[in-house]
Amino acid sequence: MHDLYFAALGLAHNARDAEDLVQEAYLKAFKNFRRFRPGTNFKAWIYRILVNTSIDFYRRRSRAPMLSALTEEAPAPSAPERHRLLDNMEALDSFVGDDVRHALDELPPAHRIVVLLADIEGFKYREIASILRIPLGTVMSRLHHARRHLRIALWDFARRQGYAGPPRRERKA
Repeated sequence: MHDLYFAALGLAHNARDAEDLVQEAYLKAFKNFRRFRPGTNFKAWIYRILVNTSIDFYRRRSRAPMLSALTEEAPAPSAPERHRLLDNMEALDSFVGDDVRHALDELPPAHRIVVLLADIEGFKYREIASILRIPLGTVMSRLHHARRHLRIALWDFARRQGYAGPPRRERKA
């Protein structure tokens, strides 16, 4: 559940939506467990459900009427909710630092999910292609572009940490 939450956090960008996505994904998995084929990759199956849930979630949200910020203010979170949100952010910060999280947030969503599935969750390219229902070449292309962006965005961070020498020149496409 912890791994699925971090993937959901990468998709949702906030703790509350990530929790909703994970809860809904688990509910769908439970209801449809009879469709899971024993001997296949359960982790890939549940991540596919999470991605589909995320797509549905944001489609529903985009169709919902927008509330004006001028007429309605969001209520302040309660004390327990503030503690829960802080705990979630601390967990994310312990997993990736602010520089890395900011660089990941700058990626387009299609690139971000591929990086999360490959580099954080450890899925193989074919599994990612299956989870996202995209061609293997698209996975490889998105991952290449995302990693190139992250390499550039994180060069100063890596240098400060003592991991990087002078930056490599990037070829123009």
